[in-house]
Amino acid sequence: MTADTLGGVWVFSLELSRALAPAGISVALATTGAPLTEEQRADAAAIPNLTVYESNYRPEWTDSAGEDTDKAGEWLLQLRDEIQPDLIHLNGMVHASLPWAKPVVVVIHSCIVSWWRAVNQAEAPKEWNRYRELVTKGLRSSDVVVATTQALMHEAADIYGPFKQSSVVYNGRAQKHFKFGKKEPFVFSMGSIWDEGKNISTLAHIAADLPWPVYIAGDNTHPETGQTIELENVHFLGKLTNNEIADWLSRASIFALPARYEPFGLSILEAAMSGCALVVGKTESLAEVWGNAAKYTNPNSADDVRDTILGLIEDEFCRNIMACRAVKRSHGYTAEQMAQDYSFLYSQLIRNEVPVY
Repeated sequence: MTADTLGGVWVFSLELSRALAPAGISVALATTGAPLTEEQRADAAAIPNLTVYESNYRPEWTDSAGEDTDKAGEWLLQLRDEIQPDLIHLNGMVHASLPWAKPVVVVIHSCIVSWWRAVNQAEAPKEWNRYRELVTKGLRSSDVVVATTQALMHEAADIYGPFKQSSVVYNGRAQKHFKFGKKEPFVFSMGSIWDEGKNISTLAHIAADLPWPVYIAGDNTHPETGQTIELENVHFLGKLTNNEIADWLSRASIFALPARYEPFGLSILEAAMSGCALVVGKTESLAEVWGNAAKYTNPNSADDVRDTILGLIEDEFCRNIMACRAVKRSHGYTAEQMAQDYSFLYSQLIRNEVPVY
C-alpha cells in the first residue's frame, strides 16, 4: 500500500491497515512526503500487521514536473521485488501503470484537476498537463479504480476514464478514537486557513459576526511566505495531537467546514462521531455522504456561511437534532465496514473469481 504523510491519506491508510488485521491481512506501507512525525511513527508501530517503508519523494500531487514521481516509481518496484506482495493498493494514481505483475487497486482520494475545477471554476493550468496524462494512464491501467464517493467516481471517469472496472468504497473511522463530552458554546474546524479547497478562510473571516468563538486546529502562519494573520474571534490552535483533536471535538457544539472541494471529509466524519452539529459546503460528495445529517452552505457566500452557523447557534433544539442525525449517519462509515469492503475486493482480484463492479 502507498500513502503520503501529509494529509488524510495517512489517516485512511492506518485506519484501514488496523481494521484489516482480523482478516489476517498484512500491509507493507510505502510512504512519500515529509518524514514521519513522532506521533505518526508511534501510531504506525502500534498496528501489528503493518510495516512502514519510508521515502522522502514528493507526493504526485505536489510534483507537477514528475521528477520525484519517476524516482518513487523505481523505488516502489524495488520494494515489490523485496516484499513479494499478493496485491498492490495504491493511494496515489500515477504509479498504477508500472509493470507490477500483480493485481492493482487504485483509490482516488482527490486529484489536482477536479480540485482546480471546484476551486477556480476552470481547468488546471498547462504545467499540470503531464500530471493529467500520467494519472489517466495509471487509472486506465489499474485492475480496479476505487473512489470514496459516487460523485467523485463520476467526475474521475469524466476526466480520466474509461476504466477497466470501478467500485465505490466509503471511508471509515473507528468510533473508539472519539468520545462524547459536555458540549460547549464554540465552533470548531480543522485544516489550513490557506487551503482554498477547504475554505476555512471564509469561516475565519465571518467569525467576528458570531456570538460564539471559533477555534481552528491549524496555524495562522503561511508555510511558504511566513505571512501571519490575526482575526477577531478566531483562535488558532496550531497542530494538535490526535488526542487533543478528539478532546476538542468532544466539546464542540458545531463543526464547520464550508469546503469548495472535499471528496469525502474524514474530519467531518470525526466530528459527527463526536456528536457535533455539522455545517459543510454544498458539494455533491458531501451531500452524498451526509444526506439530511448536515446543514449545507454556499462556500462562495460569506453571508450564507455566517447565517447557516448563526441559525444553529440560535436554535438549540435544531442543533441537538442535527447532532443526533450526524451521529446516526456516522454509524454507516465505520472502519470495520470499510475493511470488509476492501477485503472482499482484494479477495476477488487475487483469486480472479469474478469481475468487480
